[in-house]
Amino acid sequence: MTMTRRAFLERLSAVGGTTLMLMGLEAFGMGIASAQTAPPPLQGGGGGKRIIILGAGVAGLTSAYELGKAGYDVTVIEARSFAGGRSQTARKGFQLTELGGETQTCTFDEGQYINHGPWRIPFHHRSTLHYIKEFGVDIELFNNDNDNSFMYFTKGSGPLANKPIRKSEIAADMRGHSAEIFAKLTQSGALDKQFDAADREQFLEYLSAEGYLKGAAHDYHGTEGRGWIVKPGAGLVAGEESKPYALTDLLHSQAWKVLSSVSEWDQQRTMFQPKGGMYMLPTGFVTKGGVGEKIVYSTVVEKIRQNAKGVEVSVVDGKGQRSVVKGDYCICTIPLSVLKTIDTGFSPAFKAAMNGCAYAPVGKIGLQMKRRFWEEDHWIYGGHVYTDFAEIGSISLPSTDWMGKKGTLLGYYQFMGDAAKVSALSPAERAKFAVDFGQKIFPAYRESFESAFSVAWHRVQYNLGGWGMWSDEARARDYPVLLKPEGRVYLAGEHLSHIGGWQAGGIESAWMQIDALHKRASAAA
Repeated sequence: MTMTRRAFLERLSAVGGTTLMLMGLEAFGMGIASAQTAPPPLQGGGGGKRIIILGAGVAGLTSAYELGKAGYDVTVIEARSFAGGRSQTARKGFQLTELGGETQTCTFDEGQYINHGPWRIPFHHRSTLHYIKEFGVDIELFNNDNDNSFMYFTKGSGPLANKPIRKSEIAADMRGHSAEIFAKLTQSGALDKQFDAADREQFLEYLSAEGYLKGAAHDYHGTEGRGWIVKPGAGLVAGEESKPYALTDLLHSQAWKVLSSVSEWDQQRTMFQPKGGMYMLPTGFVTKGGVGEKIVYSTVVEKIRQNAKGVEVSVVDGKGQRSVVKGDYCICTIPLSVLKTIDTGFSPAFKAAMNGCAYAPVGKIGLQMKRRFWEEDHWIYGGHVYTDFAEIGSISLPSTDWMGKKGTLLGYYQFMGDAAKVSALSPAERAKFAVDFGQKIFPAYRESFESAFSVAWHRVQYNLGGWGMWSDEARARDYPVLLKPEGRVYLAGEHLSHIGGWQAGGIESAWMQIDALHKRASAAA
């Protein structure tokens, strides 16, 4: 009996939690210890120099943790009443008020949650996993793809449009029909200029294996991997394989437009997630990392000024009391979309460079369901439902609490103009919009729905967007300017990385800037 790598890791996690799982990864040659994926060694110590850190998102927490360990006197200014920035988890009692909108209070049951900010950690984001391991954050596998899930397409035509189709069926049939066409072209001599006789035979062998082709004619008649009409069972029930769709029906459905055989680098099929929600990562910095005692919460930055000797940051707390925080240097992790609205005193050239970064409108909604119908009725465990309806984007099924009673799924994940359009709806209207579409795919969607929690990141006061976006021109012209300090102020965050929209971008940007700051401070000592 053999065991897959995934199953082995799952058993390690069940027996020994995060530590044993990560030891297993290292045994597979996927460990997280390397010179390029660890924080810089801040040799010589900070000598008590005062560092002001603006923002307690993952970039700010990383900066505070590492500089604090090195002996710097760190103060973190955070506008919210909690740490984590966009690394948030909506769970029972969590509140969010968007600009111009009503306050939402999450009414999910205890144990139910939605990561309405970051929600996945690719295995190659070693910087994020570094702190997962450092703080002993318990993690589990996140199923980022599922062949048994559905695809639903509204823009195509024919018998496959506007109905849920298993991804495995689409994938197998597109591959099979395409391989059959290639095989017949090869047999007819159409590719003789590309191949000699030996290569032609090997190519035909490859196509037969890749496309599940049968016989000397290399025909595609389906494969058991696409599913069954009658499932195999005991006794005389051998099963009956499902029949392939016609190639023309597949093409007219346009389902193939979002189907790829190789996932993008940041969309690995298997990822990680902290158990209980992504907020467990910033919680690790705050509690086990000791950063919590350095954070001044509910305090908003109004003005930044600096001179040859230091930096002064004018702030106002939740009671309306104003004060000035002084330091030798400053690391600013405030999103550029928000920083542009603050009186920074930066040079015109630096301000112009800040304008080169736009921020993506992004919307998400979590839907608590009283029954896990996707598992019970359709045998779908994690993964996504893909659709071409951009105002929904994708529906994602939870990779936690398998076979439990209730579950919370991601009802939509949309971007840009589609996110802006849906964000104009009230929270209740957003929930109805998401449920109405999901009902087209799952018959039990509406009757199972209990409560919702949504976010439009471009309407969140201290973010004003989901993540930073750079055009090629702005990346070449403005991005390098912002990588350098503006006097004694260093910028950090996912927007100052090539890993935009991911926590790893914020962490590694912080590593870069604290290293530069430390070298400068050490030289001046």
